[in-house]
Amino acid sequence: MKVDSILAKAVAGERLTFDEGCALFECRDLNKLGRAADAVTRRLHPEPYRTYNIDRNVNYTNICAAVCDFCAFYRKSTDPDAYVLPREELYRKIEETIALGGDQILMQGGMHPTLKLEWYEDLLRDLKARYPQINLHAFSPPEIWHFHKINRIPLREVLSRLKDAGLGSLPGGGGEILVDRVRKAITVNKCLTDEWLEVHRVWHELGGRSTCTMMFGHIETLAERIETLERLRRLQDETGGFTAFICWTFQPEHTDMAHLPPAGAFEYLRTQAIARLYLDNIANIQSSWVTQGLKVGQLALFFGANDMGSLMIEENVVASAGTVHYLTLEQIKNAIREAGYIPRQRNVFYELIDEEREVRFTPPVSRTLPVV
Repeated sequence: MKVDSILAKAVAGERLTFDEGCALFECRDLNKLGRAADAVTRRLHPEPYRTYNIDRNVNYTNICAAVCDFCAFYRKSTDPDAYVLPREELYRKIEETIALGGDQILMQGGMHPTLKLEWYEDLLRDLKARYPQINLHAFSPPEIWHFHKINRIPLREVLSRLKDAGLGSLPGGGGEILVDRVRKAITVNKCLTDEWLEVHRVWHELGGRSTCTMMFGHIETLAERIETLERLRRLQDETGGFTAFICWTFQPEHTDMAHLPPAGAFEYLRTQAIARLYLDNIANIQSSWVTQGLKVGQLALFFGANDMGSLMIEENVVASAGTVHYLTLEQIKNAIREAGYIPRQRNVFYELIDEEREVRFTPPVSRTLPVV
């Protein structure tokens, strides 16, 4: 297949096939992929701004019944550094987030082997009563599936009860690669592809919204990256419930897969650009500066991203693997300004929640980008 014709098709708004998506991974011309992804982003987001949000990633426990070769964060309940955060610590973290202008808590943890659904319901009710202005973006699909299994309660009832208790939206964590060959090879006692998707499907049917993710650059093939995007695109066709897609490269340090060479900026930008071209029905794509750093995170705005993601006041999982990138709010805003856009704060539903104070100006024209 000719890459130029595939790119022209995507830029024109036509849906790419699986084989066309795979063919794009044969292209080593990063500028060409970036220009096409940027053209699609401009068509979907002609506005003169790019967005960010302010939230905090609170890991309420690191105790996990699953074993993931790629994870340096999880602990068994008998480990000396295993924990479940006390409520007072959660309150302090949320109050610090509010003081910094945040409107959301991304609350995830391990799949705790003994905590029952009632514990999570009580937690949500408590936090929502104390901080009604905070959106609780909580519990990854593997956690939700775990709640369903250990409580022996239907999945729909689990999600309904959590929603009634205050769950506001669902994160896309634990997606990794949505291909069972990969999931079975790198994880034990964790939901498989159809189960991960079913959690989102039922949540969407209940009126909820969620994000979706892909962690790549480990044992997956390039075709399996496209298969992951295909599964997400099909579910979005069905439910329309995904607000955004986020991808990042596997961070191997301190994990059982540390022997694998880390994927670099080229692979990250190429994969994100292809994701923008392929996911024609998911409106927003977030930059992953948390794994890539400021400059590559900023470049992502020219490779399909329309959002710089979160200030992320706290992050523990990626940091456990040795990757530590922290940006201030002003650095995030300046990265957007330097790319030629107005920075605007949004919530998880991509609703603008700030006041527009900056003078409008014309976004930059598409240009050739340096190969990184």
